[in-house]
Amino acid sequence: MATPGGPRPRNFPPNYNPNALANNLQNLQVSQPNQQHSSNLGGNAPRPPNTTPFGQQPPSFAGSRPGPPPPGVFPRGPVPPSVQAQTTLPPNMVSTRPTGPPMGSQPPPPFASRPPPPGALPSSIGGHSALGSRPGPFSSSPLPSGPSAPSYTNTSGPVGNGPPAFASGMIQNGPRFPPGVGSMPRPAVGPPQSPTLLSSGPSSHPPQMRPGFGGLNSGASSTMGQPGPPFSGPPQNMPPPLGSMPFSAPVPGMLQSSGSPYGMQTWPPHPQQMVPPPPTAGPMQQQPMFGMPPPPPLPNQSMALSQTGQSKIDPNQIPRLAPSSTVILHETRQENQANPPPPATSDYIVKDTGNCSPRYMRCTINQIPCTVDLLSTSAMQLALLVQPLALSHPSEEPIQVVDFGESGPVRCSRCKGYINPFMKFIDQGRRFICNLCGFTDETPRDYHCNLGPDGRRRDAYERPELCRGTVEFVASKEYMVRDPMPAVFFFLIDVSMNAIQTGATAAACSAINQVIADLPDGPQTMVGIATFDSTVHFYSLKRALQQPLMLIVPDIQDVYTPLQSDVIVQLAECRQHLEILLESIPSMFQNNRTADSAFGAAVKAAFLSMKSTGGKLLVFQSVLPSVGIGSLSSREAEGRSNASAGEKEALKLLQPVDKTLKTMAIEFAEYQVCVDLFITTQTYVDIASLSVVPRTTGGQVYYYYPFSALCDSAKLYNDLRWNVTRPQGFEAVMRVRCSQGIQVQEYSGNFCKRIPTDVDLPAIDCDKTIMVSLKHDDKLQEGSECAFQCALLYTTVYGQRRIRVSTLSLSCTNTLSNMFRSADLDTQFACILKQAANEIPSAPPAQVRDQATNVCINILFAYRKFCATVSSNGQLILPEALRLLPLYALALLKSNGLRSDGRLDDRSFWINHVSPLPTPLVIPLVYPRMIAIHDLEEKASDDSVIPTTIPLLSENLTDEGIYLLENGEDCLIYVASSVDPNILQQMFGISSVEEISNQFILQQYDNSLSKKLNAIVNEIRRQRSSYLRLRLCRKGDSSGMLFFSYMVEDKTPSGLSYVEFLVHIHRLIQTKMA
Repeated sequence: MATPGGPRPRNFPPNYNPNALANNLQNLQVSQPNQQHSSNLGGNAPRPPNTTPFGQQPPSFAGSRPGPPPPGVFPRGPVPPSVQAQTTLPPNMVSTRPTGPPMGSQPPPPFASRPPPPGALPSSIGGHSALGSRPGPFSSSPLPSGPSAPSYTNTSGPVGNGPPAFASGMIQNGPRFPPGVGSMPRPAVGPPQSPTLLSSGPSSHPPQMRPGFGGLNSGASSTMGQPGPPFSGPPQNMPPPLGSMPFSAPVPGMLQSSGSPYGMQTWPPHPQQMVPPPPTAGPMQQQPMFGMPPPPPLPNQSMALSQTGQSKIDPNQIPRLAPSSTVILHETRQENQANPPPPATSDYIVKDTGNCSPRYMRCTINQIPCTVDLLSTSAMQLALLVQPLALSHPSEEPIQVVDFGESGPVRCSRCKGYINPFMKFIDQGRRFICNLCGFTDETPRDYHCNLGPDGRRRDAYERPELCRGTVEFVASKEYMVRDPMPAVFFFLIDVSMNAIQTGATAAACSAINQVIADLPDGPQTMVGIATFDSTVHFYSLKRALQQPLMLIVPDIQDVYTPLQSDVIVQLAECRQHLEILLESIPSMFQNNRTADSAFGAAVKAAFLSMKSTGGKLLVFQSVLPSVGIGSLSSREAEGRSNASAGEKEALKLLQPVDKTLKTMAIEFAEYQVCVDLFITTQTYVDIASLSVVPRTTGGQVYYYYPFSALCDSAKLYNDLRWNVTRPQGFEAVMRVRCSQGIQVQEYSGNFCKRIPTDVDLPAIDCDKTIMVSLKHDDKLQEGSECAFQCALLYTTVYGQRRIRVSTLSLSCTNTLSNMFRSADLDTQFACILKQAANEIPSAPPAQVRDQATNVCINILFAYRKFCATVSSNGQLILPEALRLLPLYALALLKSNGLRSDGRLDDRSFWINHVSPLPTPLVIPLVYPRMIAIHDLEEKASDDSVIPTTIPLLSENLTDEGIYLLENGEDCLIYVASSVDPNILQQMFGISSVEEISNQFILQQYDNSLSKKLNAIVNEIRRQRSSYLRLRLCRKGDSSGMLFFSYMVEDKTPSGLSYVEFLVHIHRLIQTKMA
C-alpha cells in the first residue's frame, strides 16, 4: 500500500501520446497555396475526411485536454458507467502515487506539457538539468526535439489567409506549443538620457491616507478626452485550440521566432539566470518585440525628466518601449526569499522552487506593506491577479498530481488551508504550524516524517506539496456532492430571417460541424443542438432514428424541454446525425421570414435540458431578442433621441435593462451551466443586457460587428474551436486564503458568488483571470512573510475531481522605497484598467477618466515626496518599476470603453472583454503594437519575423508606408496615399489605394514580400492565441480615421499628447507638493 501522497506511476489511456498537445500545434497553417475553397458556409458539401480548415489534421486530443472545475453543489445525474473517472492526469501533470488501474483504463490527461519548438531555447537549457531540477520522482525528462519542417509547394496565385479552406495533410513546421496569452512584452525604456537627472535617496515623511480608486487629489481633474471611433466590433479574444491551432505555420525560408507563446522579456534576471539568445541561424529565431523595462534599479533609483522651459519635456528622455529578445529563467524563490517575477508580458521560463509561478498568481506589490498606513501613503493598490489554469511554458516542469487516498490532502483544521512548503513542522515532525492562520495541528500518523538538521522534513524534496508552489490534489469523496459531471456541449443557433440572410447561421453551422472532431473523445462527452427564431426547435439525435427529429416548443413565455433523454446524447452515438443536421439547417430555414428572436426562451429551454448534468451552452445570436422571456427593445435609438436628457440616462444604457436575465443566469450557475455568447450581428443587440448571462456563469462574449460571412467565418470557427478545446474544467469553486493581517476584500471577474468567501464557476479555463482585492486587518511583522493560497476545486473534461492549489509567500516591509522597487507594473495597471471598466456603467466617462488619472498621479506623487531626492523642482521623477505608468494611463483614457461617442454595444463589449482579461493581454489592449511592413525586403536577412515596433505617433507614418497595428483582438493594415504600386500588387494584388475593399481577406501570393507579410500575421496570431480580425485602412475615409484613433501618443481635439500628458501630470504633482 503506498503512503498517502506518495509517488505513483503515470497511467495513460490506449494510444496516448504525451506530446499530442505540442504535436498538434504543427497544424497552424493559414497561409497556404489555394486548395479548394469552401464556398458553402452552411456545410452542405461534406467535409473531406480527417481534415479541418487551413489544411490541418483534426487534432488527436489524447493527452491534450485540460480541465479543472470545483465541487458541485447540487445533485447531479450519474456519469456513464463505463468511465474510469478518478485516475487520469491532465497532460501537464505528473502523478505521484503508485496506485491506479491498469494501462489503458483512463481517458487522456487534460494538461500536457509541451516541448518547445526546435531552436526555441539555447541548447544549454534543452533538458531539465539546466533548470536545476532536483533529483527525484518529479524531475522532468529531457525535452523531445521537434519534427523537421517539410517544404511547401508554392503555387502562383493567391493563398487564402481567411475563411477555412479544406485541404488534407498535416503541416509539420508549426510551433510545438500553443501561443501563450502573454505575447506582447511590456515596453521598456532605456536609462535616462542625462545621468545628472538620476536621483536617489530615501526621505522620511509622515504617511498619508490613500483614497480608493481615484479618490485623492480632487484638484487633479484630467482634461483627457477620447480619440476617434472604436474598432468596429472588436471580437472577443479567444486563443485557438490548444492542441490544434488553426493559425498558420510559418512560411518556409522565413525566420521564425522562438515559438514562445509568452512574448519577449522585460527586464533581465540575475546574471546566473540569464539565458543567452538563441543562435541566429535556424528556422526558429526569437524576434524582438515590445521589450520590458531594464533590470530593476538599485534601491530608490528613479528616472527624472527635466523640462526645457516651463511646459516642455525633452522628447529624448521620454520613457519608451524598447525591444528585447532574451528568455528569462525565473526561480520563484532563491535563498529562502521570493524572487520578484518577470513582467507578465515577457518571455520567461519558471522553475517552481516553493512559490507558485507568476502565471498562476501575481501580486501588485512583491513586498507586502506591514501596515495599512504605509499602503495608503504609497497610493498603490494591494491585489492579486489569479489565473489558476494558465498555460505553462513547454520547458517548465509539469504540475505534480498528489493522491492522499480516501483521507484527502492534509489541511489546517482551523482555516482549512492546504499543506504547502511554508507550513513549519515541529516536535520532530509530529506537529505543524499553519503559515496562514498560525494554528498548530497534529501531523496525521501516516504522514509523519522526522526532521533533518535544517529543521525541514527529510522527505520535503520528495513530496511536491512540500517543495512546489503549485500542486494538484486528487479530490476525495468528501469534496463531491454528486458524481463528477460529464462534458456536455449544447449548441443553440439563431435561425431568424436576419441570421439566415447575413450568412451567420451558415457560418455557425459550418464552424460547429468542423469543431465536433475536436471535442473530447469518450463516453463522458455529450452534445445537444437546438435552433430558434420566434419559437424554439429541439432535435432528437438518437441513433435509432433514421434522421434527426425536430421538436418545436411554441410557448416562449413558459418554456419546457420536449424530451429529457433524447435531446442531449453521447457524441459517439450521434456524430453522424449531428453532421447531417448541421449541413441541412441553413437550407431548412433558407426561406424563413420570421424576424423575431426568442433568445431568452431558447436559452431557458436549453438550460432545462442540461439541468441534470450541467455543461457548456454555446449560443449564436444575430439580432436583438424581441419576443418571449427576457425580450429587449432597441435602447440605442432611445439613447440618441434622449441625448440631452443628461448623463444619468446615458449611463442606464450601459446597464442591464432589468433583472430578468440576471435571475436566469444565477439559476444557470446554480446547476453548473456556463453560457458563451457568439454575437454575429450587423445591428444593435444590447450587449449590456445580454452579457449578464455569460458574466454570471463563467462564460464570455464574442462579438463580430459588423458581421461579414466572407471575412468573419474563419475567426468564428477559430474562436469556437479554442473555446471547446482549451484547458478547462467544470463545476468549479475557488477560494483565496491569506496570512493573518491580510484578508480578501473583493473578487472581480466572470463568476457567480453565493457566499462571500467563495467564487462559483460553472466553467473555468486557461484564459480567465480573477482579480482579488486585499486589505489589512492587522499589522504585519517586518522580516516575516505573508502568504496567499488559491485553491480551485474542479472537474476535468474527463470527469476527474481535482484541487489545484497555488501558494505565494512574500516578505513584509516597513520601507516605502522597497514597495516601489518591488511594484509590478503589469499587475498594477491591470487592476486600474479592470476597476475603470467596472466603474464605466455607473459613472460618467469624464469622472472615470479623472479617477484613473488620479490613481496615476497619487502613486507618482507619493514616490516624489517620500522616496526621491532631486535638486530641481522642474523634474518629473518616475519610479523605475513604474516609469511607463503615465503612458499606459494615457492609453487607457483614450480607449474604446472611455469614449463617450462610441457605440453602446462596442463600449459594453469592451467592458465585458476587460473583466476576465489575462494580465499579459492588458497592455496590448490599450497600447497596441505597430510595425512597418512596406520595407520588409530591406530588413536584414537575420531579422526576426516581426519587425521592430514603432511608437504610436502619427509623425512616425510616412506617405509611402504601409503599417500594421494589432491589439490582440483586431489587426489594422494602413496603406498611405503614395505607396509604390509594385508593393501593393505584391502584397494585396491591387494596383492602387482606391481598390481597397471593406471585405478584406489576406492572400498569399508567390513572392517574398507577400510570404513575409503572411508570416508576420500568422506569427502574431500564434503569439496572441487569437485569430485576429484583419481590416485594410486607407487615408481619407472612415477606416483611416479608425487607424489614427489608435495613435495614443498624438494630440487629439479632446485629448493630450504623451508629452503634454507628462507635463500635465508634473504640474499636478507640483501643485500637491506645494
